[in-house]
Amino acid sequence: MSETVQVAALIDAATEGVAFDGLHVEDTTYGYRFETPAESHRGLSTDELGDVATGNEYVANWHYWQHEVAGEDTPRRAFLRWVEHADGDDTVPERLDALRGDGLTREWGELLVTARLRGGEHVYEVRHHEDAEEDDLEAYTNPLDARQLVKHDDDDRYRPLSTAPSLPHGWVFTGLSGEELMRTVDFVYPATVANWHREREGELDVTHYREAAERQSGIYSIVSQLTPEQLEWATEACCVDSQCLKRREWEYDEDTDIDTPAGEGAFPCREPCSLFVAAARKFVTLERDEEQEYTFELTPTEKEQVEDIIGAVADGRTDEIREADVNDGANRYRARYLRAKRMDDHGLSGTPTYDD
Repeated sequence: MSETVQVAALIDAATEGVAFDGLHVEDTTYGYRFETPAESHRGLSTDELGDVATGNEYVANWHYWQHEVAGEDTPRRAFLRWVEHADGDDTVPERLDALRGDGLTREWGELLVTARLRGGEHVYEVRHHEDAEEDDLEAYTNPLDARQLVKHDDDDRYRPLSTAPSLPHGWVFTGLSGEELMRTVDFVYPATVANWHREREGELDVTHYREAAERQSGIYSIVSQLTPEQLEWATEACCVDSQCLKRREWEYDEDTDIDTPAGEGAFPCREPCSLFVAAARKFVTLERDEEQEYTFELTPTEKEQVEDIIGAVADGRTDEIREADVNDGANRYRARYLRAKRMDDHGLSGTPTYDD
């Protein structure tokens, strides 16, 4: 944006007064007052105000946020200022110097968002945070490409939960405007910026589990039968950081908290998602089974191996365990050996699941 346009906009705004990020300008009886943390001028004529404002970094900063970004009190503006550390302790010149250099970064889920100042324009970049030091990445500029890019993980498995920590690697979106950055982030993590902003403004509307469950209908109406204790197990299975990057803000109800850690994510989860409700329905049906006592013949090592296998599946580590890792209880050869030894057509240790 040209300095002439910036100065003209500042002169127009001086009538109502300007107070923004350390810049103060007003039209007084004795002329214009122009102040920044670095300088102070009073009694300026219109031409003199134009002279001191031309090339001033505080003026350029004011014009970007007030006229190019605009939208005061909107999620978009709040997010862009957060990305650029605009509400921090650094002065405007210090922040702009950082933007002209390596840039300023923030992590948003698994995204690394970088803001830079190039040729006087604010531009943004988005990549997987684990690709921060990678140069050989496939470059994109159209936010719409993000929609298809994040549908599958690195192993080409479909990602039913957009906030699961399974974003694919190897890509970067470059040269984005502020509006394009917002669209890209929203394609990757829908509604997260809006909910983050509502939370910052104290306006996040949270729907607790019991209320969400009671409004379900059809085959999902049974999820209201999940007890507080069972909900603890369900949130431990589905809602911790290893499974979802949202920070859970809902509880069982207003009076009953859930002890499962809520997560450390930057953006909040305001209600149980559809994937959680579907899982809860299955958990309710599983809890209908009556407990039975089974007798298995296992060595202590085999008992520990069964526990290792459950742990590896629950933590998603099975693909990491190589055939040569025979000391790991969840090793494929170890598991196949245990099956050959302890399982037959009747089940584990020859014990049928049902008496009949």
